[in-house]
Amino acid sequence: MAHKDVPPRWDRKMQQRLARGEAAALGELYDRFASLVHSLAHRVLGDERAADGVTREVFAHVWEHPDSYDPKQGPLRSWVAAVTHRLAVQRLRVTETAALTRGGSGRADGCADEPGSPEILESKVRRASVAARADYIVHSMPAPLRAALELAYFQRRDYRQTAADLGVTEDEARRRLRLGLQLLSTAHDAGTPPGYGGAV
Repeated sequence: MAHKDVPPRWDRKMQQRLARGEAAALGELYDRFASLVHSLAHRVLGDERAADGVTREVFAHVWEHPDSYDPKQGPLRSWVAAVTHRLAVQRLRVTETAALTRGGSGRADGCADEPGSPEILESKVRRASVAARADYIVHSMPAPLRAALELAYFQRRDYRQTAADLGVTEDEARRRLRLGLQLLSTAHDAGTPPGYGGAV
């Protein structure tokens, strides 16, 4: 039986191939994770072109720094998501700070919660981070949990209807919903995707 801290074989081999400078490895990594990277970046930034730019930055970072991935910290997917999150938040801060600077200090009374204030910027960054983390959690959770949540929340099915739609018992439907919600509740716990300590 494999030890818990041993990463999947694909992750280890991919890191080794990237470290050797195999361009084909970068292509495979891009094919596997580009949609994840782009969707996370778009969730943080809310802008297609900015998300495209972050996607390029992420894969450039992975190509230039494959050894910064520590397999003991979690799967390669989580590391790539953490790099994406960090770069997207950096870009959001730069963009919003530039807009704040262009707009001047605003009201003469220096009200801390005026539109465009540093406090509003931090609040916007926190909201974007939580939303991106929640998206990552939903797309990474096991398919049975995701299917139950989608039925319950997007199609407004109760647990009995969810059980019938999925062909499982009501107890199993409740269990899947409870586990899915527990995973989603961790979106507020930290600013980076789960499974990786955020050190990129």
